[in-house]
Amino acid sequence: MGLTIGVDIGGTKIAAGVVDEEGNILSTFKVPTPTTPEAIVDAIASAVEGARAGHEIVGVGIGAAGYVNRQRSTVYFAPNIDWRQEPLKEKVEARVGLPVVVENDANAAAWGEYKFGAGKGHRNVICITLGTGLGGGIIIGNKLRRGHFGVAAEFGHIRMVPDGLLCGCGSQGCWEQYASGRALVRYAKQRANATPENAEILLGLGDGTPDGIEGKHISMAARQGDPVAVDSYRELARWAGAGLADLASLFDPSAFIVGGGLSDEGELVLDPIRKSYKRWLVGGNWRPVADVIAAQLGNKAGLVGAADLAREPDPIM
Repeated sequence: MGLTIGVDIGGTKIAAGVVDEEGNILSTFKVPTPTTPEAIVDAIASAVEGARAGHEIVGVGIGAAGYVNRQRSTVYFAPNIDWRQEPLKEKVEARVGLPVVVENDANAAAWGEYKFGAGKGHRNVICITLGTGLGGGIIIGNKLRRGHFGVAAEFGHIRMVPDGLLCGCGSQGCWEQYASGRALVRYAKQRANATPENAEILLGLGDGTPDGIEGKHISMAARQGDPVAVDSYRELARWAGAGLADLASLFDPSAFIVGGGLSDEGELVLDPIRKSYKRWLVGGNWRPVADVIAAQLGNKAGLVGAADLAREPDPIM
């Protein structure tokens, strides 16, 4: 069908990239992310125009955090941008003169991994993104499944613990409160405060206090065998694996693809997730068990996936 542009709206920058039908990024253009809805539309248009220079483009796919309608045109709600019933497709099309589709960013990343990354060869995969929060995407029968209203796969807000920790969404006990980058830092701070003698390496990487612990410190300390850092990853993995076991009961995929910033830690996080998943999987000793594998495209997955979705008239359900 030709070249398309994928747009990834991040917290600090908006990246646009020209992507071919094999998932290769041919050129990119980045602009800072503004704070107001209209300025963001201007920035998206600028990024698209910058990326498309010298290329014949047939469409644009935008990956945006938030709830996107089934028609891939309107953002119902976004958590970090003041979008409420935002007709993003219409506004960007008017600026760039190209067909535009809008997709949830986690769905776009899941599609990118399925088509061009770790999901190649699978028909049924569930993707989860372990970053600051927890997101995901559902591919069943080679199709991205978005639900009747277009807002399925908000896995991070599955209620894992009734009356549990308060979530930013307003509910309590959401999965991302127990399996995310924020959760990892909380675990480490709690453990370092309770047993500082077991966190000497970890504390030494920061300002010497539990409050100074950051995610990068936990990763570095765990690789050096710091007991608190290692145990914090195990606690995160315990909750992540338990959630995957629940998703296996719902969707029965052939593989779970784990992406997001935490997946960059490789087997440090994946191995304990697999163990927890198998521990909590109903009938796990007697049934086929889905693989738990690392994503391959890194932070390019959303851009590549959004670009590819722009080629399809309606590949989603």
